[in-house]
Parts: sequence; structure tokens; C-alpha cells
Amino acid sequence: MDITDTARPVDGAGISALLQSLPARPLLLGLGEARHFVEELGQLRNDIFRHLVTHEGYRSIAVESDCLMGLVVDEYVTTGTGTLDDVMRHGFSHQFGTSPANRDLVSWMRAYNTDHDDKLRFHGVDGPLEYWAASPRQALTGLHDLLDDPPPGTRDTLDSLLGPDDRWSDPATVTDPSRSIGRSADAQQLRLITDDLLALLDAQAPQLDPADRERAELYGRTAVGLLRYHHAMADPSPARIARLSALRDAMMAANLRAVADHGPALVFAHNLHLQRNRSVMSFGDQQLRMWSAGAITAARLGDRYAHLACALGTLGDATPPPDTVEGALATLPWDTCLVDTRRLARTLTAAVPRVSPDFAYFPLDPAQLDTIDGVVFVNHVPPPGTPR
Repeated sequence: MDITDTARPVDGAGISALLQSLPARPLLLGLGEARHFVEELGQLRNDIFRHLVTHEGYRSIAVESDCLMGLVVDEYVTTGTGTLDDVMRHGFSHQFGTSPANRDLVSWMRAYNTDHDDKLRFHGVDGPLEYWAASPRQALTGLHDLLDDPPPGTRDTLDSLLGPDDRWSDPATVTDPSRSIGRSADAQQLRLITDDLLALLDAQAPQLDPADRERAELYGRTAVGLLRYHHAMADPSPARIARLSALRDAMMAANLRAVADHGPALVFAHNLHLQRNRSVMSFGDQQLRMWSAGAITAARLGDRYAHLACALGTLGDATPPPDTVEGALATLPWDTCLVDTRRLARTLTAAVPRVSPDFAYFPLDPAQLDTIDGVVFVNHVPPPGTPR
């Protein structure tokens, strides 16, 4: 089989044909980044999302950004609350608000919603964390305030137990578990109160407005996830960082399951978070292994979850060797293309893994092609940060 027979241009017809070829229509279609801050991928994502909205009935997009900050974006695109500049400044984590592609996405969603009654939704699906984590204050107090008649004094107790936010969000906890308060008496008491508030949420679910219930459930998931994460941050064992990474992906997976309730949705996050196989990444002298949010989601949704992995050809001055998957794809006649990975796996039987000089780029693994539903390939990308 010629490699050209495995691919076609990335366009609306190709995306629709891909969806029709899958065993089931996905509730969640994951589009994985091989590297963050590649504007070409962000703009390609925007094109794909516009097609999915216009022709395939999609009404939601979920991105790898703080789930609570994402409420600011969702409020703007659905109601027009705030200004675009403020939304980009306060609605994204990890500096993703500086991305022109993200700004274009938010602007387009707002314009679409202005003209349509069936509103598009925006979801952040990452936790409020990096390797350190935020205070659970916003999640816990938000949950408390949406409930009817919580136990007297609970709000004052929360404020007392939480204390100053900076004792939770200390970046030094990344390398020094003794700086974490995640296993303190206050943190343990907060976990019990959180459990009580979630029980109250379950009991009051029928009386809550659907929008309030959705937000309360998000606050509850986030509070539980953050308190688990802070507990693990206080662990001095060698397994600590791997455990933290696994907890982060589990939080993302819980948010993705909630997004699926609004499905179908496009999900845009790093390939490591969306792939079905176990993720492996280096952290200092450690090799971290964890099940990704995509793998966890696929275990629950089965064929209703699909994953398209993005891959890059020439990145700056780094050209992929011809015996790698990216090197073979670079011979195709299109600068961007959509690749049938099952066919590709049968064609490239001797491909070797690419070793990239860019530590932030994660190449395709030839041995895992049959776990991916397709590859979106971009042949030429300027070095990240290059003015466009």
C-alpha cells in the first residue's frame, strides 16, 4: 500500500468521513497536541470545531485549562458577560490566554451564540493546578453557597480551616513535601466537610436549577480532586510525582465525563492526556507512568470516545528522519493531512521512534498507532514563539 493511500487533506469532508468510519459516533472527540503553543494546531482545531458545529451537531469544546477559570469563558461566550480582553486574561490557565488561536476561538463562539438560540459551551477540563495546586477555597465555598440550608456555621468553619490561600499554593511544595499542608488536621477535616456537602448536593439535586446543579457538581469534583492532590503532595515517597500526575489525569477524566453529558464535544489537550495507552514521561531522573484522562475516559465510554493525535514534521530547523512515522508523513503532498492510522500501521512496519531535540515535543510511537483513531499531521511549523 502506498502511504498516500492512508491520508487525505484536513477539511470538512475528511472530518465527516472519519466520524462515519468510526464504530460509533463519539460523545467525545479528542484532538491531541504533540506540543503546546503551536499556533498552527490551534487554528486547525478552530477550523475543525467550526465544521463540527456547522455540520455534525457539536455544541461544546473542552480544553486543557483550569476548569474553574473556564467558567469565565463559558459565561462570556453564552451571555456576553465581561470583555474579551478580561476573559483571555482571567479565563485560561498555563498562559493559554495569550494564544491568538484561543482568542479567535472565543471570539467566534461568542459571535455564533449571538446569532443562535442553541448555545455553544466552553469547558476547561484541567484542575486548578500544575505540579503545585491552588487552594480549594473557590470550589468549597462555591459548593457551599449553592446549597440550601447547609449545617449552621459551615461557612465560618471552612474559612477557618482553609486559612490563607498561599499556604496551599506554595510552589516549593513541588520539591519539598514537608511544605505541604495536605495531610494536616485542617485538611483532613476539610475532606470530611466536603463529603457532607456532596451528600447534601445529592439530596437536593431535584430542587436545584440545572445550571446551578451543573456548577455545584463541578465545584464538588474540584474540591475532592484538590484535597486528594494536596494529600498526595505531602507524601515523601519516591512514587509521589507519578501519583500526582495520575491524580491530575483522573480529575481531567471526571470533568470529561461531565462534558460528555452535553455531548458531542471536541476535546483539545496534549496527546499524553488523551491517548488510550499508558502515558510515560520523564521528570528529572524519573520515568513517570500513569493512565491518561483519555484512557480512563475510554474505559468508561468505550467506542463513544475517539482520539486524533496531532503530529509535526519539520519543527523549526528539526526535520524528522525518514525512517520515523513523521518522516514518512512528511513525504505526503499536503502540508496538513488527516491520516488513517490503521492503514498507516500496516504500511509502516519498520518505522522507528523519532527522537526530537525539542524536549516539549512528544513524537508518535510507531508501536501505538493502532490505539489512535487518526493522525492530524502538520508538515512545517516555525519554532514556537516565532512571530507569525
